[in-house]
Amino acid sequence: MHFARAGRSSIAYQVIGEGPATVVSVPPMAQNIELAWEWPSLRYMFHRLGSFSRFIHFDKRGTGMSDRSLDIPALDERVDELRAVMDDVGVEHAYLFGASEGGPMALMFAATYPDRVDGVMLQGSGACLLPPDIRRARLDGQPPSPEARARWEEFCERWGTADTLTPPLFAPSQADDAEFRAWWPRYERQAASRDALMKLLEMNSEMDVIDVLDQIRCPVLLLHRVGDRVIPVDVARDTAARLDRFGADVRLVELPGEDHFMFSGDLDAMVDEMERFVTGTVDADRSAELIRHRVTVTTLGRFAVTVDDREVETGEWGSRRARTLLKRLAVARGRPVSRDELFQLLWPDEPDPSKLGPRLSVQLSAVRRVLHGGVAATSDSVRLDIDTVGLDLDDWFAVDDDAAIVAGYAGMLLPDDIYDDWSEPFRTEVTGRFVATGHRLLDGDGDHHRRAELAGRLLEADGYDDRAHRVLIRAHDRAGRPAEARAAHTRYREAMAELGIDVDPIEAVVET
Repeated sequence: MHFARAGRSSIAYQVIGEGPATVVSVPPMAQNIELAWEWPSLRYMFHRLGSFSRFIHFDKRGTGMSDRSLDIPALDERVDELRAVMDDVGVEHAYLFGASEGGPMALMFAATYPDRVDGVMLQGSGACLLPPDIRRARLDGQPPSPEARARWEEFCERWGTADTLTPPLFAPSQADDAEFRAWWPRYERQAASRDALMKLLEMNSEMDVIDVLDQIRCPVLLLHRVGDRVIPVDVARDTAARLDRFGADVRLVELPGEDHFMFSGDLDAMVDEMERFVTGTVDADRSAELIRHRVTVTTLGRFAVTVDDREVETGEWGSRRARTLLKRLAVARGRPVSRDELFQLLWPDEPDPSKLGPRLSVQLSAVRRVLHGGVAATSDSVRLDIDTVGLDLDDWFAVDDDAAIVAGYAGMLLPDDIYDDWSEPFRTEVTGRFVATGHRLLDGDGDHHRRAELAGRLLEADGYDDRAHRVLIRAHDRAGRPAEARAAHTRYREAMAELGIDVDPIEAVVET
């Protein structure tokens, strides 16, 4: 996170990627560039944009991580904020990307500072955010209708609450995702206050830079989903037509879908168009590599998560609860685990269940961040997506050959959690399968060295396994290792003594 000074304001920004071209994102209505990384599809969008460019995004004054003690800036002030960020990074010229409300500001900057703009990309936006017919009415002096005002007020009233109107309007393809609906209100609260939001909505209705379109000298790309529920596609069509009449190099790409948010819906189709606009081509291998993270979860012998051959360090999780959550999902091997069970596991002493939904969302966000996704959730349950995450336990249970089962058993299930009651049934199941299989192999193997090794492993799994003790003693004796046989008999006697059981002398054991 970096901060640029724009007058009295502190503007928060981030720089992602090291591509040859620079893309500066002009912020939409309200966002938080730090918290946004928690959501997988937003994080993926940032990685994709940073894969072909040096991508810079920032929170405008009054929102997100920027100075929220001052009023929401007017359009001309936002132009100065954009210039301040570019100057702070040391960017002389760049492509501008304006999503939604950021579109008019991007066009205004391009008209004001043409030497600093290589091209403008608009997504779900235009020179004026009002449909052409409503814009004409406003120019004729008609104020916003009472119905429109009531919709704004209701939108602000629900902002940041569980009843927020944003998902069905701005991201209908994710509106039924229980985790998204649980996470999004917290994001809204960290993006803007309700008072700031009403001010933003009022200003959005007044944004109109159509009069500067004749000053645009750079190429312009407009991306718009034809079913956009927030900004109708006619806004983009009108802007494109006006730019074309002024002789601008303009291209409008209409895409299927209803989502207004770029990260919701078919994100790759949009980013492909942006990459082609900026670089002249689309590197399919590079973009595909972003979603092919090799993620594996190890539970046998130890707990570990490996991403692209690098083991995730404990400090990267953020909390012990996130690790426990993943462990519980892992032992379920892709089967759903109810939210109620997870509530009880992670917060057993919390008397108010209404607090637990948002808390679980935070922990799931941490798990998803580490796994680059890997979790599927509904309103009732959560499961590990074993189609995208490699799981040693699932692979081990898929094996039905006795030798492979024994060879694949790397040790006790989640040994660090041996004293946690929740893990014991799963540990018993795993150990029981290994021990039963190991005993079958003991019957059919005449090699004393291999029998001794297997018996030793069985005793690591169950130190009171009478048969494994006796096999180990005999195998050492018959392999010509009397000292090892006597030591094994001593351990046998001590283990059984803990259970109050006397054992045969070593002579009797080796003769049977």
